[in-house]
Amino acid sequence: MDLSIARRSPACQECGRCFDLQDATDTETMVERIAREVIQRVREQAGLPEAGDKKVVVGVSVRHVHLTRDALGTLYGPGHELKKMRDLYQPGQFSAEETVALVGPRMRTIERVRILGPLRDHTQVELSRTDGFTLGLELPVRHSGDIAGTPGVTLVGPYGALTLREGAIRADRHVHLSPEDAQRLGFVDGELVKAVVSGDKPLTLGNVRIRVSPGLKLELHIDTDDANAADVSCGDLVELVKG
Repeated sequence: MDLSIARRSPACQECGRCFDLQDATDTETMVERIAREVIQRVREQAGLPEAGDKKVVVGVSVRHVHLTRDALGTLYGPGHELKKMRDLYQPGQFSAEETVALVGPRMRTIERVRILGPLRDHTQVELSRTDGFTLGLELPVRHSGDIAGTPGVTLVGPYGALTLREGAIRADRHVHLSPEDAQRLGFVDGELVKAVVSGDKPLTLGNVRIRVSPGLKLELHIDTDDANAADVSCGDLVELVKG
């Protein structure tokens, strides 16, 4: 097996936490981690449920932006098309090669923030609370698309800059499920559940929203602050329980 490929989980969201596997010196630990990821991948490809539990794969969402067609033109020039860097875990979603810089009200900057595709009908910036401290923004917890009354931020690209009046959020914790997975696990769209993390730093994450839509793969989305607190990385498994 090519370890350079196995190091990156299929649920990778570029959270930067893969260093623990890349730099591992304990071969037994590395093999165990790789084996777990391979088993998970085979189960997903075969459409097999986890045996006797409600385990879900973790996707850690690092800071990123979603853009409209007009916003992309402002930042990268009229007619520019996003260049796919790699596919993400959810079907149809991808990381683009393009990035932007974010400038907050304190004139502090976070550079090379990844643009995710495809383009959307609204521009939205998803950050962690720690990112908010850096930029000087008090970021509310919202579900995707609920940006009314949220702080603005300035996006800077190689062609131009765009100042948003609103659109910067901390994404709520949520689980993507297909209708089939929701029925199998006994969850309904919009329900709030808990994610129980075991390991060296056990933690229960509350207010995890269930999002059911056709074609989605079973995945828990949390931000980097949550992932660091729970000591989890993309591809880890956690258990969902009724709230």
